[in-house]
Amino acid sequence: MKELAVKNYKTAEGQKISQGGNEFTVKPIVAQEDVTQCRVNFVEVEPGNFAYGYHYHETDEEVFYIISGTGVVRTANGEVTVKAGDVITFPAGPEGAHVMRNGSDTEKLVYLDFDTNNVPEIVHFPDTNQVMAYGRFSNGIYDKK
Repeated sequence: MKELAVKNYKTAEGQKISQGGNEFTVKPIVAQEDVTQCRVNFVEVEPGNFAYGYHYHETDEEVFYIISGTGVVRTANGEVTVKAGDVITFPAGPEGAHVMRNGSDTEKLVYLDFDTNNVPEIVHFPDTNQVMAYGRFSNGIYDKK
C-alpha cells in the first residue's frame, strides 16, 4: 500500500463483473497495483447472484466481513449462512474452497474481502476443472488435464 486510504462502500467506485449470466461488483480499497501484502475489496452481490465461482487458493488466505445482507457460502463441508456482522475465514487449500451467493430475494449483499497476496498464485475451480495462475508478469485460466 503506497498511501493512507479511507473508503466507503456506498461511494467507492466499482467494477461490475459478469460471468455466465451472473453479475457482481468489486470496489477496490487497495488498488491491485498498490498491493504488497494484502488485497482488500468491497464486494456487492445483488439477489440471485454469487461472487466469483467455487474456488480455493494454493497459498492465499481470505477473510470476509459481512457488512449488510445475508450470504450463503458453499464450502467443502456444506453450506454456511452468514449475516451482517459475521466474519468467515477461508484457509489456503481444498479445505478452504468457497463461493458466496446472496441469500436474500430482496436485499443486496455487501461484504469486505481481505486476501493475502502471495505471488505467484494458483487458484483452483473444482466445478469447471480449471486453474487460474497469476504472477507479476502473467495471468490466465487453464483447463486441468
